[in-house]
Amino acid sequence: MQNDTSLVGRLRKLVGPNVMPRLWGDALQSAQNDPVELSHTLLGASGQASGAAIADEVLSLVEALDTDGLNAYFTALRDEFDVDLDEVLKAATAAKAGDVAQWKALQLAAEPPRQELFRRLNAAPRGTARLVEIRRKLLAALRADPSLAPIDSDLRHLLRSWFNRGFLVSVRIDWNTSATILEKIIAYEAVHAIDDWDALRQRVAPPDRRCFAFFHPAMPDEPLIFVEVALTQGLAASIQEVLAPSRETLEAEAADTAVFYSISNCQAGLAGISFGAFLIKQVASDLQSELPNLKQFATLSPVPGLAEWITSRGAGPDDPGEPSDRILRLAAEYLVEAKTTAGLPLDPVARFHLGNGAELHRINLAADLSGKGQAQSHGVMVNYLYELDAVEARHEAFAAKGDLAVARPTRSLLVKPRLRRPTAS
Repeated sequence: MQNDTSLVGRLRKLVGPNVMPRLWGDALQSAQNDPVELSHTLLGASGQASGAAIADEVLSLVEALDTDGLNAYFTALRDEFDVDLDEVLKAATAAKAGDVAQWKALQLAAEPPRQELFRRLNAAPRGTARLVEIRRKLLAALRADPSLAPIDSDLRHLLRSWFNRGFLVSVRIDWNTSATILEKIIAYEAVHAIDDWDALRQRVAPPDRRCFAFFHPAMPDEPLIFVEVALTQGLAASIQEVLAPSRETLEAEAADTAVFYSISNCQAGLAGISFGAFLIKQVASDLQSELPNLKQFATLSPVPGLAEWITSRGAGPDDPGEPSDRILRLAAEYLVEAKTTAGLPLDPVARFHLGNGAELHRINLAADLSGKGQAQSHGVMVNYLYELDAVEARHEAFAAKGDLAVARPTRSLLVKPRLRRPTAS
């Protein structure tokens, strides 16, 4: 007898042929090729093994959809798996009596059924990773159809719970790490491209270089985010000196500064779920324990919006007749005074580090001479200083009042220079 690999055939093996009719009968047979109908069926399933099999089939069907089919599935998630407002109002009226069971009924009524659907889909083999990939596709669809936002809100809510700091594992990446993960480090590097294996070795093998990544137990071969660190004497002022192949290697014990020079998020489907703040603080704490000689923890960060902002002001960094430090003053103005409509720093990197409790410490000219660095920031890079005993207070001040920690020499760049009076002839 030929092996039946269909969903119905697999379920028969799981629950037994005599139980199948009592479970779903012909309804399951007709729904098995329709991801929407099968999603409804999954919400009605009661057995763990059968539920996981149906979840696997739903995900497989969704993964096989073309763009139009995927948009139709997302539309169904929006319309057919949303809250029933009449049920919510009815439950809210009943809950006024204060009975615990009625409050619980209100809570259940207020949760969109698609949230429970996502939980059940997560039980499929590799369910978490597959849902992350589906969210990547959802974010692309959302750009074309903003009405899909409620689906993303529900899925993001669950992913934030599943990927909270308590579940994340910090792992050092070195030259002995599996080739599979090293290949992904090369592919996911988003700040300073890694051209080949030799370039990667220069970043993870020497004693004065470190790389750390966060992993999730449900995605053990997929880094979520990673940070590259240079152990140096004093603050690095340019990416050229950090990445120079011919640089002189420093013994780790001789370093007094840890410079975080590249942070890369790896999973597009986890956009909006922040890991960077946790990773930097975790790595700084771990390095301080390993190397007590380290006295400074800082970044060497890009300024991705600077050139565009300068252009929007109708100015260039080399306008004739301007003082040589004009670009420094423009960079300081951009980083400290240019704001979003919400009153936050306009530059996304500044927004991240300052919100994370770092200090805007130093602005460096000619720090990134690559084509990308020149195009996005006229070569400017910034050192954000993480003073571990001040990080939390600065984070709270930023969150509560929007206060920015800015070093005095950098803040002094914002003072407009006085015009000198012409001398008498």
